[in-house]
Amino acid sequence: MGSKYTKRYTEEFKRDAIALVDSSGKTVTAVARELGISSESLRGWYRKAKADRGEEQGGELTSAEREELRRRSSS
Repeated sequence: MGSKYTKRYTEEFKRDAIALVDSSGKTVTAVARELGISSESLRGWYRKAKADRGEEQGGELTSAEREELRRRSSS
């Protein structure tokens, strides 16, 4: 069972972790292990970043699209 407390990471840390995956040639899992973070967290950040750059082919929404949906659903 996981911790009931969720660790929060800064946007800068997330960007740096994503850049490390892109530049190192290592897998998301390997980079996550080196940074001491969950591979699922890093994988999620990485997928989101790829979608925002227009590189995701799996139908992932960009941050702008997610924000638009949030805005429309709260209206």
